[in-house]
Amino acid sequence: MQPYYRWLARPVTGVEQVAAYRANALFDAHRDDPEFGYRFLADEARDAGQPMADRTAWRICSGNGWWSAFGKRKRRGKGSKVGPPVHGDLVKRDFTADGPNRLWLADITEHHTGEGKLYLCAIKDVWSHRIVGYSIDSRMKSRLAVAALDNAAARRAGLAGCILHTDRGSPGGFNRWLQHRVAGAIVGDRRGLRLESSSREFCGVGC
Repeated sequence: MQPYYRWLARPVTGVEQVAAYRANALFDAHRDDPEFGYRFLADEARDAGQPMADRTAWRICSGNGWWSAFGKRKRRGKGSKVGPPVHGDLVKRDFTADGPNRLWLADITEHHTGEGKLYLCAIKDVWSHRIVGYSIDSRMKSRLAVAALDNAAARRAGLAGCILHTDRGSPGGFNRWLQHRVAGAIVGDRRGLRLESSSREFCGVGC
């Protein structure tokens, strides 16, 4: 029997249709932000109009192999390619600075409001203890981190040699950044913002 006639004989059920819509929403979110785990993907799918439990999102994602880019480590087998080299720690756990714009720290926090969740990305200057840049968004996308760095670069001058440090476990776009040496900036034009990363994992939200 040809596929068309098999389809006529067994039409798609409502349950299968709902599952397909959910899978499509999760896949779209995973494609846009491959570093997201299933809980964040479920949030994105719900925002896109496909409500589901986190457990349902886990089942669909695991069944299709949609893992976070940072969540699962693969064992190296015989003949497998060697991963990128590990670069030195620019900060070396010394979180002090002898002047402004030497070392910046960045983090993303989640805040619950009466209108839903908000995400705040803040960049702090270690020397002055001031917030030099920030951004707020209802979605934890890569643009949140980009906007915070744009804001900091537009407000500060003399960024040559400045290091931007984030913890490896930070969510969102900074998960891909870790540590970067801010070599220079053109105010108002992110394409002119040149970053030198201490990690090969930096594909740069600003690349």
